[in-house]
Amino acid sequence: MDNKWKILMPLGAPPAAFEVLKNRPDVEAVVLDKFTTEEFHAALKDAHGVTLSLTPFREAECQAAPNMKVVARMGVGYDTVDVPALTRHKLPLMVTGIANSVSVAECAFFMMSSLAKRGRDYDILVRENRWADRRDDLPVDLAGRSVLVVGFGRIGSRVAPRCKAFDMAVMVYDPFVPAERIRAAGFEPVADLKTGLARADFVTVHCPKSSATINLIGAAELAAMKPTAYIVNTARGGIINEDALYDALKARAIKAAGLDVLDIEPPTAVHKLASLDNVLLAPHMAGVTAEAMDRMARTMIENILSVFDGKPNVDNVINKEVLG
Repeated sequence: MDNKWKILMPLGAPPAAFEVLKNRPDVEAVVLDKFTTEEFHAALKDAHGVTLSLTPFREAECQAAPNMKVVARMGVGYDTVDVPALTRHKLPLMVTGIANSVSVAECAFFMMSSLAKRGRDYDILVRENRWADRRDDLPVDLAGRSVLVVGFGRIGSRVAPRCKAFDMAVMVYDPFVPAERIRAAGFEPVADLKTGLARADFVTVHCPKSSATINLIGAAELAAMKPTAYIVNTARGGIINEDALYDALKARAIKAAGLDVLDIEPPTAVHKLASLDNVLLAPHMAGVTAEAMDRMARTMIENILSVFDGKPNVDNVINKEVLG
């Protein structure tokens, strides 16, 4: 048919995305493997939907896409998307909701347990035949420890019950979630971040990155933590101030950190945090499991089709005001 909906896919998509399109002869998928900005803008001219992973989408892209109906991210973050620009152009930005929430929650818990049980350290000891050093710094139990979950959205609300299942005392800090809802879920609401940080044995970050949360945890907040406390960030780089975190870890002002995210990704050089032995690092892979990739790919395409069909999946729209 001549009047097909066209979905532009810069950098392609997992096979699951194309599985969803098999029964939609009215939709054409156009993949761009390698492209310049100019080539991307040219391809946007007759596209009705676009899928995004690493590709930025801002005012210039909006202007290059006069027929665009929807912008869909493969994931839940949208740091590289200018949401106000999309809103000005009446374009909904859609994310994949809970498609990778379980995966990120599992990674956060893995990092907490790995730090507590000294997983990385003990692997090195065995490889270097340093068994005599194994009791120099004993691991700790999760049971009986307190954890502060910062952010009680799609992921934080899944991390909290996992911690409770391991007999941890769970506190939640989220100024946008009513305390009654947190209590009803079986956890203790904390109104003041520093108060929660001072009480916590573990801290795990699950809030979105925004102007309000950049450097949410800086030098003053880290100073409020116990010297035996651990902190994990599987949300976005920049929510924890990296310079302040480096100083706190190097001075042993806190015990250790687990980071799946950095402020600049990938780093332009070996990150200074990598020089510390009390840091567990991962290359922003918390939400990237085989299962999560399939779920995100399917949801991303289903989001676009929902707009084409005039029934947008409202729950996955970031700038809901464009829907009228």
